Amino acid sequence: MDLLNTLVDKGLRRELPTREEALAVLATSDDDLLEVVAAAGKVRRQWFGRRVKLNYLVNLKSGLCPEDCSYCSQRLGSKAGILKYTWLKPDEASKAAAAGVAGGAKRVCLVASGRGPTDRDVDRVSETIEAIKERHEGVEVCACLGLLSDGQADRLRSAGADAYNHNLNTSEGTYGDITTTHTYADRVETVQQAQAAGLSACSGLIAGMGESDADLVDVVFSLRDLDPDSVPVNFLIPFEGTPLAKEWNLTPQRCLRILAMVRFVCPDVEVRLAGGREVHLRSLQPLALHLVNSIFLGDYLTSEGQAGQADLDMIADAGFEVEGAGTTTLPAHRAQPGGGCGSHDGGCAPCGGAHGEAGEATASEASEEATASGVPAARTDLVAVRRRGAGTDLAPNA
Repeated sequence: MDLLNTLVDKGLRRELPTREEALAVLATSDDDLLEVVAAAGKVRRQWFGRRVKLNYLVNLKSGLCPEDCSYCSQRLGSKAGILKYTWLKPDEASKAAAAGVAGGAKRVCLVASGRGPTDRDVDRVSETIEAIKERHEGVEVCACLGLLSDGQADRLRSAGADAYNHNLNTSEGTYGDITTTHTYADRVETVQQAQAAGLSACSGLIAGMGESDADLVDVVFSLRDLDPDSVPVNFLIPFEGTPLAKEWNLTPQRCLRILAMVRFVCPDVEVRLAGGREVHLRSLQPLALHLVNSIFLGDYLTSEGQAGQADLDMIADAGFEVEGAGTTTLPAHRAQPGGGCGSHDGGCAPCGGAHGEAGEATASEASEEATASGVPAARTDLVAVRRRGAGTDLAPNA
């Protein structure tokens, strides 16, 4: 296919595709899917070989967020039955992080719900970063705390943070449709503050919120312009009790096309497969490893992921290898101290693609409804609220 040959050539040269080419990737048919994956896989292997970076989330403060992000289970007015707790103590957070590091994670992502941190919150997180670094020398730490105020990024960097995550989530033109309590420009500014402080910037998107192909291309091109070191791609889990609970728009094939498009537009960037992969990619998750070079290990913020050992087995069975702690993630021309990031959300630290809650419909009922309406089945049976790990007395999944 001429399109794919062109995109591979551009990806190997780090040349930006045209918008028309990116849109054409999303428009390819299921019959062409393996060709699309194979083409994007060549670009992925050029810059990252067969390495897969593991990241581990620690939810420092869960629920009760004052922001109204429609995709989020922790939003203002959410009726989702998630865990709710205030700030973990530094030793509690460090203990939670240890489970991920033991499972092979080289990066720990510290996330807290809310519009943005107070100065006291930055102090808390700084103490947590120091506790983690003391226990695990060399581990990368990424903070995801929402919108930053002046000087806060510098303080996090001084405390030992390597990166900061803040997602754009969707296109600027449609941003107001999903959130009204802060703006797209607010998000861009926070990413730029992190970059100015010398933190490795991480910023990505959430797919499956009812957006068009043009919206997806818009946000990925905006991310390319912003130039983060890492781009996490989340797939919306329509959480019961949130405004987007009925948005079951994704198929495994569409998810793979989205990931391929992101890889072509961001060829040498750490592309992270984030929230919602188990729900929407399902048995095609191993194919996604040919497109992304980074995933989360185990559970997410408010929803459970597949077993950590299953993640490791998937990577090995697909012929990939876990990236070692001594390996620099990014190619030499992009390498920064600390590498890339990958938390999975945006403004308030929660992410729409990461916190599922099982709905009341059974899998068979959902399948019957899908067949009648012609839309993908709502696989609420694959979504489980996190009841273990941080904020609980139960062992974490890593």
